[in-house]
Amino acid sequence: MKIYGLKNCDTCRKAAKALAAAELVDIRIAPLDSALRDAAYAQFGAALVNTRSTTWRGLDEAERARPALELLTDHPALMKRPLIIDDQGALHLGWGKDVQAALLGK
Repeated sequence: MKIYGLKNCDTCRKAAKALAAAELVDIRIAPLDSALRDAAYAQFGAALVNTRSTTWRGLDEAERARPALELLTDHPALMKRPLIIDDQGALHLGWGKDVQAALLGK
């Protein structure tokens, strides 16, 4: 299992702690490869872009109008976090109760 996020993100750290066997991959150091980014966007669409982030607030209107995949390529921290790939290869976005239930059986 892999958790894609930021090592200093509280939500990513909570997910990593709960999923002790998972590997936390910092997307600032190792950005998502294009195949994974495309698959995540195909599944989650616009929800993959975190429009409440500090990075988003720092973008001007022209940048915000660019296609989501281009933004995520240029600004990996714009991705909603965490993006989790479970042992079966399924993708999960965020660390809400639905994701916790799916991954922890709660």
